[in-house]
Amino acid sequence: MTIQTTKTGSEATILLQGRLDTMTAPQLEAELRQTIPGLRALTLDFGGLDYLSSAGLRVLLLAQKHMNQQGQMKLIHVNQVIMEILDVTGFTNILTIVPNDPA
Repeated sequence: MTIQTTKTGSEATILLQGRLDTMTAPQLEAELRQTIPGLRALTLDFGGLDYLSSAGLRVLLLAQKHMNQQGQMKLIHVNQVIMEILDVTGFTNILTIVPNDPA
């Protein structure tokens, strides 16, 4: 998995590409630990994410818990496969997911 972080002031966007699974979840968790302190807004860009496992869901839940205390977190560019995983697991009720443009 590739992680690209862009931080401007108290806002950050993290672009994920590849698979967020048992092997790569610790990589994202470490990135979030460095990035989250002091943030008011965190955007996770799932545009290049191909797969999401339960280990990845755990990291998303931890990030959401932290951001609930200090600001907001949202997911953008979520493809249909990942959206189905989030829906079936109930994460659509926990996370803020920005709908993709229908175009």
